[in-house]
Amino acid sequence: MASARTPWWAWAWPALAWPILLLMAFAGTDGLIAAAAAVVLVGTVFAAVYHAEVVAQRTGEPYGTLVLAVAVTVIEVALIVSMMLGAPAEKAGLARDTVFAAVMIVCNGIVGLCLLWGGARHHEQGFQVEGASAALAVLAALTGLTLVFPNVATAAPGPFFSTSQLVFAGIVSLVLYGSFVFVQTVRHRDYFLPIETGAEETHAPLPSNVTTLVSAGLLVVALVAVVGLAKALTPALEIGIARVGAPKAVVGIVIAALVLLPEGMAAVRAARANRLQTSLNLALGSALASIGLTIPAVAVVSVLTGQPLALGLGAKDQVLLAVTLLVGVITLGTGRTSVLQGIVHLVIFAGFLFFAVVP
Repeated sequence: MASARTPWWAWAWPALAWPILLLMAFAGTDGLIAAAAAVVLVGTVFAAVYHAEVVAQRTGEPYGTLVLAVAVTVIEVALIVSMMLGAPAEKAGLARDTVFAAVMIVCNGIVGLCLLWGGARHHEQGFQVEGASAALAVLAALTGLTLVFPNVATAAPGPFFSTSQLVFAGIVSLVLYGSFVFVQTVRHRDYFLPIETGAEETHAPLPSNVTTLVSAGLLVVALVAVVGLAKALTPALEIGIARVGAPKAVVGIVIAALVLLPEGMAAVRAARANRLQTSLNLALGSALASIGLTIPAVAVVSVLTGQPLALGLGAKDQVLLAVTLLVGVITLGTGRTSVLQGIVHLVIFAGFLFFAVVP
């Protein structure tokens, strides 16, 4: 990773993604084109993970993981907003579905896989419990204020906020996320640093400034391509989901999964290398960024355009969210993890997927 030259595949896949996107714009997403787009999407995800790890290795913790989390989330927001503007009535719940899916994928799927894989390989892994507790506290406040409160607020019916409430939710989300980033990078940066440095990190030479800059640029190109391919494949995805009779919320799950692929793979690789702190920084940080940046953005779009924005979760999803937060506090409350915690989170994730398809 620290070599002076970037491997050919790390720039070839993102470069190939753009002609595919152009072809899909003119020729549609049928047959071989859709298959080619799916293959290029996977290759571009691998390229994004490579470049993210180069940047993370050069900048160190927790800045490297923050770069990837914010970059992915900003592009995710652009994807959600563009889809909202394209079909406002049909996409009123898209932001909610995608954000909730991102939280469940990160907190149960990615975290569970990291704990399971890391525990199976290293038996027991340690991390800074102060950093995990801070992230979970902010996550509980963000999800409660933005995804649960719309159902109990009385100014607007159902899962909707009134305009003033929506503005308040957007401001609160920015304040909470901004405060977390300040604590993570300035005031209590040591809460998010590895307890002990593994041999891989100690002896691996740092990438040069030129290599880091090239990877940073290619990271942005790759992430934009990933989201572009995901958006282009979404109509075919919606048709397929409708044909099998699955709920529309499954679309949000697939979009969140595609967008989170680079972060998820980077987190799992870090856990495999016995760098669980890096994995948790990536996972929990991306969940916080997904809510803290997406809610304000879609709130602005909703207020300015008058488009409906359903944020309140259904009863089933509220229970899943409560279980996820409760189990997260328990499993990440000791500073040590094993395969058991990973299995618990993955079982909850399986329940989320099952009840999303069979509500």
